[in-house]
Amino acid sequence: MTIPTTEIFGVRISRLGMKETVEYIADAIHSGRSLHVITANPIMFMHALEHPEFHQVMREADLNVPDGAGLVWAASYLGEGVAERVAGYDLMHELLKTGQNYGWSVFLLGAAADVVETAADHIARQYPRIRIAGWHHGYFKEEDDERIVKMVQQAAPDLLFVARSLDTQERWIARYRDQLGARLMMGVGGSFDVVSGKLKRAPLFMQRLGLEWLYRLWQEPSRIGRMLALPRFVLRVRQEKKRMQKIH
Repeated sequence: MTIPTTEIFGVRISRLGMKETVEYIADAIHSGRSLHVITANPIMFMHALEHPEFHQVMREADLNVPDGAGLVWAASYLGEGVAERVAGYDLMHELLKTGQNYGWSVFLLGAAADVVETAADHIARQYPRIRIAGWHHGYFKEEDDERIVKMVQQAAPDLLFVARSLDTQERWIARYRDQLGARLMMGVGGSFDVVSGKLKRAPLFMQRLGLEWLYRLWQEPSRIGRMLALPRFVLRVRQEKKRMQKIH
């Protein structure tokens, strides 16, 4: 299956909706292929524009899905729009739901030790036909990488969800993807905090209005520095639009 994409700042963003995205990933898993999926958002794009190595990680990922509402707007503003927002938290749950039909296994890597353990327990209760292949906290150093990679490799999960910092999780997956032995490798940011009950997800009406970021900021005021990337992203997109109009 060829994925329809739209390009934003040199990165291909999937135009598939949630249902088609899950079907594409499931087909890859059944075919024995491995995928690095990035749930892209404006903050991630601003980081990529300022860090060429991270930009390359996004370019080389197998699938970049439009997680942030700002990305859905940017895709439409710059050219071919996307079907809908494919939120990483929702995609994770849809994959777990689908995986129940096939007895998939999952490995959770990231967050604090108590958070990831509680998240694993909640997933096991919510999706009883999913096999928990293992979990490990995300506060490990580079010298621990070999041990962690071997742990995941031995577990050989169908789904590997990595919940570390924005930059760390994607670079780590890209660096070790060929050694991990997982079918799907996806960074999920703060999702374990929500799954474990440590944080609450934004009300549905805020999700639909594209204001999930505001609810997250209310729960974690320390994120204000990161959120400043949002208006900068809007400005860069508008500048890109003007540049494209001059070319054409």
